[in-house]
Amino acid sequence: MPATPPLPTPPICPADATPASGFTLLYADRSLLAVSKPPRLLSVPGRGEDKQDCLIRRVQQEFSDALIVHRLDYDTSGVLVLARGADMHRRLSRLFQDRKVEKRYIALVKGRPTPANGRIDLPLCVDWPNRPRHIVDPVNGKAALTYYQTLAYDAQGNATRLVLTPETGRTHQLRVHMQAIGHPILGDPLYAGPAALAKASRLLLHAEFLAFTHPVTHKPMRFHCPAGF
Repeated sequence: MPATPPLPTPPICPADATPASGFTLLYADRSLLAVSKPPRLLSVPGRGEDKQDCLIRRVQQEFSDALIVHRLDYDTSGVLVLARGADMHRRLSRLFQDRKVEKRYIALVKGRPTPANGRIDLPLCVDWPNRPRHIVDPVNGKAALTYYQTLAYDAQGNATRLVLTPETGRTHQLRVHMQAIGHPILGDPLYAGPAALAKASRLLLHAEFLAFTHPVTHKPMRFHCPAGF
């Protein structure tokens, strides 16, 4: 299992920052941006008039050359990196494709996973009759690997705080993997049963850490924004 990288002190952004723009700017240079996305905001526009408000359009109001490189689910909060210009978009996209970006998430899940730390290696694919849901499919699914590490268990609430480290980047990977081992993420509107859904007013999944080598300066970049739950 990958070692959990040390956290910078103090955190780069406050846990509950909610600026007027709807996102928190963590970092900016001539090549790239790092922002923290709030929950219940699309990363990119969806279909329909009611799905045009999204992170990239909000960021582009301040940085017109910003381009999306990777995404977080509508219900997931946390750190996103954006490119400034087409050339940087190609370079950053390559880093993600080649799995040269470290990612770490925090989640609160139902129950207590056993063992406390482990890996989930289950192939995933879209559940076509029930889109946008995804399912474990050993025949048609694409390889998906997630590591998890227990931080704390709340016996009273029967919930566990986990670090989740995805080795791959499949759609809904963390959410489906946790459901598949019997520990859905609290507040998940797609994958949690009624009991786990009722335990939180939002999906308790947050992308708290992202690290990679800057494509231009070649300096190590580390972005950390703690979960607000």
